[in-house]
Amino acid sequence: MAEPPDFDDAFRARLLDLLVWRRDVRAFQARPLPDGTLERLVGVATLAPSVGLSQPWRFVAVDNAARRAEVRACFEACNGEALRRQDPERASSYARLKLAGLDDAPCHLAVFADRDTLQGHKLGRLTMPETIDYSAVMAVHTLWLAARAEGIGVGWVSILDPARIGEILDVPAGWHFIGYFCIGYPVEESDTPALERLAWERRQAQGGLLRR
Repeated sequence: MAEPPDFDDAFRARLLDLLVWRRDVRAFQARPLPDGTLERLVGVATLAPSVGLSQPWRFVAVDNAARRAEVRACFEACNGEALRRQDPERASSYARLKLAGLDDAPCHLAVFADRDTLQGHKLGRLTMPETIDYSAVMAVHTLWLAARAEGIGVGWVSILDPARIGEILDVPAGWHFIGYFCIGYPVEESDTPALERLAWERRQAQGGLLRR
């Protein structure tokens, strides 16, 4: 057995910094990422845990301008419905942030969970099949932290129709849409969530640990 690394107090403090400074980025610089960066980040993402070692995550880099335009149109259609359910002024300002990310971020990445994968022999998902999706989300978070460690920002575009995204990207029917992410260098840095800075919401202090 290999000896584990020595994760000392200094490392743990830096890890906490990474978690604090991992933000949902909306404003990106137009400059591209260095060649091979996205591929390397995806490689790190695959170190995430997965149920039964199924590794169900599927990454799709959206480089084609026509497909990006269709994703943008999908967002605008879905956001129109969202605007009718929210305060118009606040929702409109938030929509502009999302569109800025879609327009300016040099990299677009769609993430899916392959619910039909045979890898892992369905171990651990008989009673909770949704753990396939959870595994893909873990990969997203791993990629997000790896990107932040290199000064790269990630923004999650959540106002989308999953079925339509699957059509636009022409993925297999068994792939379940997890999320669409804009990736690039942030215009500005902050250790505070954007929605808190915009007075949309405030992070709540966590209560005590519940024990049974």
